Amino acid sequence: QVQLVESGGGVVQTGGSLRLSCAASGSFVGINAVRWYRHPPGPQREEVASISVLGTTWYTDSVKGRFTISRDNAKDTVYLEMNSLKPEDTAVYYCNVVARSRSGVQNYWGQGTQVTVSS
Repeated sequence: QVQLVESGGGVVQTGGSLRLSCAASGSFVGINAVRWYRHPPGPQREEVASISVLGTTWYTDSVKGRFTISRDNAKDTVYLEMNSLKPEDTAVYYCNVVARSRSGVQNYWGQGTQVTVSS
């Protein structure tokens, strides 16, 4: 079982910055890919960024050049640095982790952290 704890959300003004963290703990051998999703008001959830076990990154177009995903494998923690924030970045942000254990590979979700960008 893997527990994910997210932190770093908050309220910022347009143009501000936040850094989200997603720390994994529990019984696992290692972490494969990690993804950040966001769920703004409304039904649609959006994948924002991902990072592979080797460090290959991907970003959705709307955050390219503003967001940076990184991982600290020694701490089992993934970060999402968000700069030049815009009101449309307002959402609940979730990390999604693919973790390896002796029983196989499973998907885990964080509890979500609210990011609010005021205009």
